[in-house]
Amino acid sequence: MAQPDSSSLAEVLDRVLDKGVVVDAYARISLVGIEILTVEARVVVASVDTFLHYAEEIAKIEQAELTAGAEAAPTPEA
Repeated sequence: MAQPDSSSLAEVLDRVLDKGVVVDAYARISLVGIEILTVEARVVVASVDTFLHYAEEIAKIEQAELTAGAEAAPTPEA
């Protein structure tokens, strides 16, 4: 049985930290219009340089989503 080459593992780790990996998941379970379970997960593995490069754009996207959600929400009438 061949053992994995430690230099290849180091290369993979270096590439992941250089380029980054992003996993984004969202799940909502509802029954008859009643929300039962919501699961939201975000996993980001990146170098600090990569994070700083994309952090501003990600913040803009999240702000736009929040703004769109607030505009779509009905206002209660008195």
